Amino acid sequence: MAEYDVVVIGGGPGGYVCAIRCGQLGLKVACVEGRGALGGTCLNVGCIPSKALLHASELVHEAETNFEKMGISAGGVSVDVPQMLAYKDGVIKANTQGIEFLFKKNKVDYVKGWGEIVSPTEVRVSDQTLNTRNIVIATGSEPASLPGVEIDEERVVTSTGALELTKVPKKLVVIGAGVIGLELGSVWGRLGAEVTVIEFLDVITPGQDGEVQKHFQRILKKQGMSFVLGAAVQKVEKLKTKLKVTYKMRKDESEHVVDADVVLVATGRRPYTAGLGLEAVGVETERGMVTTDARWRTNVPGIWAIGDVIAGPMLAHKAEDEGMAVAEEIVGKHGHVNYGVIPGVIYTAPEVASVGQTEESLKEAGHAYKVGKFPFMANGRAKAHFATEGFVKLIADAETDRILGCHVIGPGAGDLIHEICVAMEFGASAEDLALTCHAHPTFSEAMREAALACGGGAIHA
Repeated sequence: MAEYDVVVIGGGPGGYVCAIRCGQLGLKVACVEGRGALGGTCLNVGCIPSKALLHASELVHEAETNFEKMGISAGGVSVDVPQMLAYKDGVIKANTQGIEFLFKKNKVDYVKGWGEIVSPTEVRVSDQTLNTRNIVIATGSEPASLPGVEIDEERVVTSTGALELTKVPKKLVVIGAGVIGLELGSVWGRLGAEVTVIEFLDVITPGQDGEVQKHFQRILKKQGMSFVLGAAVQKVEKLKTKLKVTYKMRKDESEHVVDADVVLVATGRRPYTAGLGLEAVGVETERGMVTTDARWRTNVPGIWAIGDVIAGPMLAHKAEDEGMAVAEEIVGKHGHVNYGVIPGVIYTAPEVASVGQTEESLKEAGHAYKVGKFPFMANGRAKAHFATEGFVKLIADAETDRILGCHVIGPGAGDLIHEICVAMEFGASAEDLALTCHAHPTFSEAMREAALACGGGAIHA
């Protein structure tokens, strides 16, 4: 029987990062993964492959719309979908193999197979049992399903199937206006699909700043995406040559039908705990999520849980932070995750990024605040890139000027937001950011201008 200090179940961003950090801290560690490749949903059928296709499709859009304006003649642009998928698969392979290298470097044993917890100190994988002092549950999440909608991953797909379509659908219906639906809708929309998004709520990207939601929807509409909001999908009927999607409007209960070639079900994700044996060992769960305390400990001593399988945003970087924190906790140190400073990014074009509080959350809490805004229309670098849609919105405490949140829609938003993350970690004020020299010409100048707008006013707007 193999003996370990830690056995991590799940090789996704939370699991593999936890295993590597445990190895760095001198622990004997194994990571159990049954997928056949490390990296979890993120690297294999999520974050990484979707970003590859988003990048490729955005270049197609650039070639079709902006090349001629810049004096570039590239002839007719055509799309080879199988080759695009091969490029995507190559990106996946490079990343997953990179993790295997990191495991070897940090002396992490990679155990292939599905893990089952048979006791607080034992994990069974196929015909072998791993004996361990600590077990970390990092099994991630899976797409949530809808009643009346049968997934086949060919015509009715989740994000997994949407990354494997071998041709561009003429009509794509996306159920759910969250991050996954809008990103993958953007991919196939840029490549020529007619995209209709059906959302149960009255807004897109639930939880985002209200002003960003409205502006983002206007931009996506301009790009050709259509929206049906406040609608509940009743069923998807599979006919020989097409699909029929029936939905009911919440405001008047009226029923409508829309045709599609492909339907993408993007109604969120749920924790994946099938076959783990949680009930047998007494690990508590609530609404499918593993219950933990503030130190990521379950109710069973020696068993920990992180990532999508516990409460909180289902984000790879949140899982990574928790993975490192648990490793520190196991060796008696203090693991740290600041849940108030976890950025979220939507990788459309333009990108949308946010961190911290929204105006809506502050109003609800009765917290006095001020807002500084700056449009990318006034940013020199954005003009040169034909990327002037969007703005930076910085929110600061009305009395102390301390930064409380930031919401960006525009070029490179996913990278720009980290300036605010660092500032918030250090408790910076909007004035601190306004007094920090930013290189010219850069997109990041918009961040400084928004900070200036929180005080005496932006210079270039």
